[in-house]
Amino acid sequence: MIRVVLVDDQPLIRSGIRALLDAEDDIEVVGEGATGLDGVALALAHRPDIVLMDVQMPEMDGIEATRRIASDEQLAEVSVVMLTNYGLDEYVFNSLRAGAAGFVVKDTEPADLVEALRVTVRGDALLSPTVTRRLISEFAARPADALPSAELSSLTNREREVVALVAHGLSNDEIAERMVLSPMTAKTHVSRAMTKLGARDRAQLVVFAYQSGLVVPRRP
Repeated sequence: MIRVVLVDDQPLIRSGIRALLDAEDDIEVVGEGATGLDGVALALAHRPDIVLMDVQMPEMDGIEATRRIASDEQLAEVSVVMLTNYGLDEYVFNSLRAGAAGFVVKDTEPADLVEALRVTVRGDALLSPTVTRRLISEFAARPADALPSAELSSLTNREREVVALVAHGLSNDEIAERMVLSPMTAKTHVSRAMTKLGARDRAQLVVFAYQSGLVVPRRP
């Protein structure tokens, strides 16, 4: 069962998403809130698998709430998926920097939102159904402060290659196919890279790959 806390300051949106998620046999909404402060408090109270968090809210926005959740050791197993009305804007990248595991736009198809939560829990791939891999590249290429490339020295050549493929949006199965590895071996390489770089999840691994210069975004 995937346990979800839903945080959005618009009651109509909350009720609609809740109805959608409650209809799924493997998803349970365990709490609702209307502010970023609510989101942090509910995460501590329920320890859900996912906090589905709006970006713009009163008292505390979703990005700051995400930052607090991601930095709290008690909530290490909690993933935050951001809800946004926007596609190409700074909120996307700032959310990733704050520690969000992914993001979806509010006009996404209902089935895609449900699948995004399942994929996030599996830890398989950074996913936003209506936001392309190119968008991630564009925003990750404009970091607020770049990380020193020396940190890459902790990675093996194989791990660097894996991190680069993660940054391009490939899942573990796709990485395994590309590198001619078993899916388990690919997952192990991803996990080791995350540990060495101190990345909380794949989203932070993506941010690191672009900030460090390991991956250079492809321009249209």
